[in-house]
Amino acid sequence: MVLVLTLILMGAATTLIGVLPTFDQIGVLAPVLLILLRILQGVSAGGEWGGAVLMAVEHAPSQRRGLFGASPQIGVPLGLLLASGVLALTSLLVPGQAFLDWGWRIPFLLSVGLILVGHYVRRRVEESPVFREIAERRERTRTPIIQLFRKHAVLVVVAALVFAGNNAVGYMTTGGYIQNYATNPKGPIGLDRGPVLWAVTASAATWLISTWAAGAVSDRIGRRRTYVVGWIAQLAGVAVLFPLVDTGNIVLLALGLIILSVGLGFTYGQQAAFYAELFPASIRFSGVSISYALGAILGGAFAPTIATALVDATGTSMSVAVYLAGMTVIGLVATLLLRDRSGIPLGPDHEAEQAISPLRFGK
Repeated sequence: MVLVLTLILMGAATTLIGVLPTFDQIGVLAPVLLILLRILQGVSAGGEWGGAVLMAVEHAPSQRRGLFGASPQIGVPLGLLLASGVLALTSLLVPGQAFLDWGWRIPFLLSVGLILVGHYVRRRVEESPVFREIAERRERTRTPIIQLFRKHAVLVVVAALVFAGNNAVGYMTTGGYIQNYATNPKGPIGLDRGPVLWAVTASAATWLISTWAAGAVSDRIGRRRTYVVGWIAQLAGVAVLFPLVDTGNIVLLALGLIILSVGLGFTYGQQAAFYAELFPASIRFSGVSISYALGAILGGAFAPTIATALVDATGTSMSVAVYLAGMTVIGLVATLLLRDRSGIPLGPDHEAEQAISPLRFGK
């Protein structure tokens, strides 16, 4: 039910952005409403993610959790793919000032389809086997969040830092920073919006494929090893991104984004299974959802703002590269602090085994 509610809230909030009055029409209330709708989107995304990944992972055979868990993970690159593609197409069909006046609203209005998806999910998808077993035994924890932080507070923070390392770098495209940086007419590049959006679309397709591949690979070599490979690839992507973007060549910009997207996928595809295997069944939903939300705040929430401030302060994009490299290293260190628990039983019969801390420095 939570998953359905968050899907509907996400669809409604995104659609309402498409009909939001302008500043000229209602004054300062326009940005206030926009911020409120964006907050609603963020809250919805956190609740939607936790329910979706547990639905996938807890339905999966133990040896294929990574692959099954990658299914909801591809929602981010798929969303970027669709959003960038629709925006690129809209800017082509409604060019120039017309796009700035009203054309940008079209992709937001199309999000009404999410409400239909929520209705479909409510009618077709059953609860996971683990959830049903807990419900039948009436063993659900009444205060899961309190229990989570009382026993696993450090684990939540470490798990959040794993995601923060991915999310900060991913927000360079999902948060719109690269798009704005490359198309700013007063900036050092000043490319046209359309080609940049198509480049982001190509990188999103790469991100989608590598996310799916990471989930499958993690079933073979383990979540932790897959992460280590991903962090190395992401660090390489961060190193080449801005040198290629700053050339002002759209082909090289696309290449830089595509290289980066390989690392992003391999630090994201296995996350659903990795998180699900960290927490005991009775508090798993709270554990994965709060770790994800905290990681999003620490990583992506302020990443575009930080990147803009760094460029303004230093006059060079290399400062942004250093910041993203630092976040990548934080993600790597956080991963190394955790044990790999690939294949651990997820049902309530194994709660004692699940409750053993996966922290390498824990007991």
